[in-house]
Amino acid sequence: MGRLTESAAAGSGARAARWAGSPPTLLLISPTSPGCAATMASSDEDGTNGGASEAGEDREAPGKRRRLGLLATAWLTFYNIAMTAGWLVLALAMVRFYMEKGTHRGLYKSVQKTLKFFQTFALLEIVHCLIGIVPTSVLVTGVQVSSRIFMVWLITHSIKPIQNEESVVLFLVAWTVTEITRYSFYTFSLLDHLPYFIKWARYNFFIILYPVGVAGELLTIYAALPYVKKTGMFSIRLPNKYNVSFDYYYFLLITMASYIPLFPQLYFHMLRQRRKVLHGEVIVEKDD
Repeated sequence: MGRLTESAAAGSGARAARWAGSPPTLLLISPTSPGCAATMASSDEDGTNGGASEAGEDREAPGKRRRLGLLATAWLTFYNIAMTAGWLVLALAMVRFYMEKGTHRGLYKSVQKTLKFFQTFALLEIVHCLIGIVPTSVLVTGVQVSSRIFMVWLITHSIKPIQNEESVVLFLVAWTVTEITRYSFYTFSLLDHLPYFIKWARYNFFIILYPVGVAGELLTIYAALPYVKKTGMFSIRLPNKYNVSFDYYYFLLITMASYIPLFPQLYFHMLRQRRKVLHGEVIVEKDD
């Protein structure tokens, strides 16, 4: 769903996995629920923060950034600017394609290189956590980032017959708008100059983008099922020397089913975060 939910407090890291966010695409794990596989990658509002304080309005944020060090802050600022620019390029490419062609057919093929590069480049967010310049769980961030990569490489890239499905356009649009908003939010937060519109967009766009992205991912996986079943791709059959079997078709079915418990939990978590950040409500969340 991607890159999946917001952290419960500014700069505190993720308290739930995104849609994944995001984002979150299933391979998504939420700290507020038992680990489970789910591709909810498009979840827009995720827990990884690219290096910036999540809420952008935390009074302690400047001090926290000073502790990161000038070099780390400079790198994180550059990273978030680059990612914002990359997703803007992707958005402009999609708009131009549709204006010229008047159809969604061929859209994925025309933007796939840009999409793959910048989505895979997000693996650096795991490195940021590993070296400690971003105070977010390595496990949560790793699962959130890998969920998007799963959707890009192991679904859309690998199963070419589904690339012209309308559902692909749904999650592409949801991801793109989400990431432009998310990375620009982090950039301005790092610079201590966060425009209210960016903050407002960060905590409002997900209301529509989250369901749209999740719907696009689910429909895309569903469209892939007949091809996966027919070809047996990525499946391992017995007997073999490793004495291990794996059926990608059933894995995808389980992935789709995992959206049922995760989507409401992550979506309502985001709504609580929205009330907290935009309206100043004090919200007490119980630990599971």
